[in-house]
Amino acid sequence: MVGIDVSKAELSVCRWDGQRGQVLATWQVPNSPQGVRQLLALTDPREPWALEPTGRYSELVVRVGRACGRRVLLAPPRAAKQFLASIQPRAKTDRLDARGLAQYAASVTLKPFVLKEEALERLSQLLGARRLLASSRAAFRQQAAALPYARRALQPAIRALAQQIRGLDQDLARRARQQPAIAQLQAVPGIGPISAATLAVRLKSSIFASYDQFVAYVGLDLRVSESGAHRGRRRVSHHGDAELRRLLYLCAQASVRTKGSPFAVQYQRELAKGLAPTQALCAIARKMAKVTWALVRTGAPYDPDRVYQPPTHA
Repeated sequence: MVGIDVSKAELSVCRWDGQRGQVLATWQVPNSPQGVRQLLALTDPREPWALEPTGRYSELVVRVGRACGRRVLLAPPRAAKQFLASIQPRAKTDRLDARGLAQYAASVTLKPFVLKEEALERLSQLLGARRLLASSRAAFRQQAAALPYARRALQPAIRALAQQIRGLDQDLARRARQQPAIAQLQAVPGIGPISAATLAVRLKSSIFASYDQFVAYVGLDLRVSESGAHRGRRRVSHHGDAELRRLLYLCAQASVRTKGSPFAVQYQRELAKGLAPTQALCAIARKMAKVTWALVRTGAPYDPDRVYQPPTHA
């Protein structure tokens, strides 16, 4: 296994022998086309590469590696970080991180590293910009409420951010029309244009073999904690993509208030079981994650009568 720690300027590399549990070699090469060519020459074509997603810094090594027939694996940042902390609690360097990534990848099953199509990457970056603008506007609004004497000075910034968000929403809507999956998802009660675009980008740019994998990726899967005589309750894991989990929860809130929504019926059933409203909404969000996976996976239009039929495992 080859672990690669990616930074802006360099790639720190470690070849790891999982059977013997030892380092075969470590080195650093530039994060450039020439450096990636050196990496190809120094590693066996049969050895998978494992690295974390680091935005545009990891794109070159993934794109070139895959084009040259290398198997490139995606190391989830949160899980990889926890693993690295468990084996190297007192030190952190790029070389140690590369070694830890190789060890981690050799001990678990990782998914292939999938790069987004250009249109999806553009949508993803615009959505990221929108989140940043919305967060900044919310912060200014909070400060305007907390600092009444400064409210007049803050209002121009708030209006400017609101105008930028409106312009960005128009651009996102135009680009979303070019992605049929987004229109499919917007037909689901409670899912608006921004949530539909975010879900479509994630589902179309990652490989989820089943809806369970997507639910776990979002962090809406249930975990049980039991030991001895202790019998714990099932709780949402909260691992994975926190932003996507937040959006699905907001979609669940909207869906249970939508007339004719099949999710509203489930919500009442969950409350009748004795679940708290938050728990019931998490159950709805989990179901919506399954439905959105099935729609994007199959390309089928949304059909409310099929929501509670078992999804097809392709």
